[in-house]
Amino acid sequence: MIDLAEIEAARERIAGAAIRTPLVRLHVPEAPAEIYLKLECLQPINSFKIRGATNAIMLASAAERAQGLVTASAGNMAQGVAWAARTLGVPATIVVPEHAPEAKLAAIERLGGRVLKLPYDDWWNVIVSSHVDGIDGLFVHPVQDPGVMAGNGTIGLEILEDLPDPDAVVIPYGGGGLTVGIASAIRALRPATKIVTAEPATGAALVAALEAGRPADVDYQPSFVDGSGSRRVLDSMWPLVAPLVDRALAIEVADVAAAVRLLAERVRVIAEGAGALAPAAALSGRAGTGKVVCVVSGGNINLSKVAEILGGAAG
Repeated sequence: MIDLAEIEAARERIAGAAIRTPLVRLHVPEAPAEIYLKLECLQPINSFKIRGATNAIMLASAAERAQGLVTASAGNMAQGVAWAARTLGVPATIVVPEHAPEAKLAAIERLGGRVLKLPYDDWWNVIVSSHVDGIDGLFVHPVQDPGVMAGNGTIGLEILEDLPDPDAVVIPYGGGGLTVGIASAIRALRPATKIVTAEPATGAALVAALEAGRPADVDYQPSFVDGSGSRRVLDSMWPLVAPLVDRALAIEVADVAAAVRLLAERVRVIAEGAGALAPAAALSGRAGTGKVVCVVSGGNINLSKVAEILGGAAG
């Protein structure tokens, strides 16, 4: 767990960069739960990643930051790091997988970040090793950096301030940094609340790990749910994640697309694939009954994909 004091300190550190996002009710009379949406898609970079990126970077020394910033990301952490680099006036190099969506790549470039595309396996190795051959600078790990996780944990503080008694909080799972951060805050302040994760069925590595009792390889297939899912839970994250998660769910991509449509229709919110995972889980009933908070982690999705999904395509 991340210490509550570190999460509270992170909230002060990131003030002025990240905003305090609203928690809104999703009114679906036929839903099996009272569903609330934590709208991180409303952050300046349209993703929660600005919280962790800013906190980790501000924890580093001025000399470390002056060398420039480096990260590996499918897009949202990239924008968080590029945003911070632009603010600091230093260069940012972002390593992305070849299937990263154009909406996220364009956003990185608008912020002044340099994009380096790698095949998925090579990109994943950068995340495992925290190193990019031939690139100098402060590497900001998108997942396992304690400062990143503490910054993510500020979401948990805000959820409980707005809704003190949630029965469950559903979190999209990618590498585990968002889950560990939020779950650490929730466990410290309201341990009765269940922590549920959601992954695309095309890459449900945490589901497989919890079933096996250890990280296990899965057959990862890229989809429009690009900010979540992987081939394997990071070994470094497993001992942090395993004690905090009560239930892990694999969500079909078609159900995620249906949730994207529903959010657009009912609350006029545009969610990316990962951002719609938690609502999809809650709407299915698998996240439980009562008050269920869904973390809508981001809204960076190609407009052409939005049009396709809203037109009835399954994603």
